[in-house]
Amino acid sequence: MTTSSLSGGAQLRRAQPGDEPGILAMIHALAVYEREPDAVENTAGMLTATLFGDEPRAFAHVVERDGAIVGIAIWYLTYSTWTGTHGIWLEDLYVDEAQRGRGYGRALMAALAAECVERGYRRFEWTVLDWNEPSIGFYRSIGAEPLDEWTTQRLTGDRLEALAQR
Repeated sequence: MTTSSLSGGAQLRRAQPGDEPGILAMIHALAVYEREPDAVENTAGMLTATLFGDEPRAFAHVVERDGAIVGIAIWYLTYSTWTGTHGIWLEDLYVDEAQRGRGYGRALMAALAAECVERGYRRFEWTVLDWNEPSIGFYRSIGAEPLDEWTTQRLTGDRLEALAQR
């Protein structure tokens, strides 16, 4: 994917070294939006290692406008044993509240859908908080469908460590 021009003079592109502070600012803004303002432990250095290290484990697309990052899509690869192909898991999608309504979220989602199609991936998946009606409405508007029979499970902290010692 090359850089794409968007409304308002914005550019959609793959993240590159130097974007880490802007990406981190968007992650913090997302945490505030999701009612977890103190939950972010990530740092610019951690983003550098994850996104741009010797073996990147996650990837990002950004929307940049007037020299500032105003939207992010952070994603990583999944694998389906049923289809035998990879897919994309969207970890975070966020567009600065002042920049919404310009099509930046849709452009980020379309860029990741294009990654799937170009690479022969068969799934593009993510989760959304049950109370986040604006995002749910947006996802429905682009054709996403809920998987109501699936519930995300998570192990962290002491429970994760306890299982690892069994």
